[in-house]
Order: sequence, then C-alpha cells, then structure tokens
Amino acid sequence: MEENPNKAIYSPIRQFKGYIAIERGLSLNTSDAYESDLEDFAEFLCESGITSYEEIEREDIEDYLFNCKERGFEASTMARRIVCLKVFFGYLFQDKIIPVNIMEVMDAPKIWRTLPDSLTEDEIERMLAIYPVNTQDELSIRNRAILEVMYACGLRVSEAVDLTVASINRDDSVVRVCGKGSKERLVPVGHHALQAVERYLTKVRPLHKKSSETTALFLSYRGKPLDRERIWMIVKETAKQAGIEKEIHPHTFRHSFATHLLSNGADLRMIQEMLGHADISTTQIYTHVDTRKLRSIHKKFHPRA
Repeated sequence: MEENPNKAIYSPIRQFKGYIAIERGLSLNTSDAYESDLEDFAEFLCESGITSYEEIEREDIEDYLFNCKERGFEASTMARRIVCLKVFFGYLFQDKIIPVNIMEVMDAPKIWRTLPDSLTEDEIERMLAIYPVNTQDELSIRNRAILEVMYACGLRVSEAVDLTVASINRDDSVVRVCGKGSKERLVPVGHHALQAVERYLTKVRPLHKKSSETTALFLSYRGKPLDRERIWMIVKETAKQAGIEKEIHPHTFRHSFATHLLSNGADLRMIQEMLGHADISTTQIYTHVDTRKLRSIHKKFHPRA
C-alpha cells in the first residue's frame, strides 16, 4: 500500500493486514483481498470528507455499500465486502481505535439487498402530498418542511439534524450546510422548501421551543432537537402512507436529489458542489443511473433495439 497523507484512515488498514495474517491465520489471498476492499473503502471515506474512523456512522457504511451497488458489484463481492468491514470494525473496536462497533448490529451478507434505488419525481410528490400545504396540524407542517429541505438540498440525514435556524438564508435562498469533516458548503434552496420552512418557523417552532438557548431548526413536540433516527422514521412512515414499497435508507432523498438534477440536465460538477463531494468520481455514480435510464428508453423505442 502506498503512503497516504491521511494516516488516521490508512494506517489501521496496514496494521489490520498483519493482524488477520498472524492472529487469525487467514490466507495470503484473503488478506490481499481484504486489503484491496479496505483501500477502496478508505478512498470513499476520504472523498466524503471523513478523516477518522471515530466519525463514521451507520449511514456512512450504507452510503458506501450503495456506492458499490451503483458501480455494479456482484452479490458475492458485496457479501465479501460486508464481511470484511465487520471483521475490520471488530478489530478497530478491539484495538480501541473506535469506541463503538457500529458494524456489530448490521447483518451480513443480506444488507446489500436492502439498498434502495432512488425515488421517482412522482414518488417524491406523493410523499409531500401526505402533508398538504394548507394543513393546520403542527407535526405535519414540520414534517413537510423536513422533507422539502432534504430533497431541495440533497442533505445527508446528519446534515438535516445539524441545521440551525441561522442555517437558512431566506434572503439569498441558500442553506449553509455543515458536512463531513466539518466542511461547510452553501446549497441553493427552492421556493417550495423556503415556503415550507417559513410556515414551520412562523406557526410551529415557537410552540415547540422550550428554551431560548435551542438553536436547532427541527424540534420535537417536547422542544428537543430531532435526531437521525426520528427523521428517518418520519421518512419511512411517510413513504408507507404514500403507498411506496421501496426500501428507504439515509441516502434515498440525497440520491434522488442528484439523480433528478442529472436527468433534467444539470452539470455534474455543479451537482458535486451541492453534494459536498471532494472528488468528482464519487458524483459520477449518478451517471451510471442515467445511462441505465437511457438504455431502457432505447430498448423501448428504437425499432432495432
């Protein structure tokens, strides 16, 4: 393995290779395969702005596996990568590099089968329709604002959780997002999302806010900042009510955001900026999705397809 400036990410991989060869007695072929898998994982982490294994959350693992799926990996390869990650995170926890082993509760090798495709534009509209624009229900007003902002800006769920009232610049129609590695970016936000947020800020948040020190944008009924689990429970419950049977995971709205922009002609580098990807290669997975769409259209309509 070549020397890499991000030692916090790459050094444990070198140490892990020695561990599995000596302490676990794995063959050289298996050891090399694991090293190759982890180098790919490390590259993904660095491109996502993650600088240490302590920062990694379950959604990052799911995003990586989704990325692998979009690159066309076979089921057997996906299964091996999940097993590799489980062994690696077990080692990181045992060596006290991470305080909690997040892979311990993730089932292998079935995880990859639940990684979803993006939602269609119609499915997004059906989900938003669950919370009508003219609703007077407090939680419905809040939930619509959450979905509108996540879809409008392509946010990770952790980024939505971290939004504050000050993150929304209504005059310039942008949202200041704190991404992975504490990197900030400005993302344009459409008028539909701004209207939903304005309604929430005017009619609901003041009723839920219990402390003057609370800065989080999205609050629970009791005035506590919503966490990732609650936001994704809202998304899943909304999808179910809308009759959408696809698996939903923390990447779904973000993936849909990028896919719809690309399908409607947006420049890939502009999408890269809005997603906060450090490297264009991470964004290019969406061109694979668009290519599949083009093949489908060609097969359906070309006389000699």
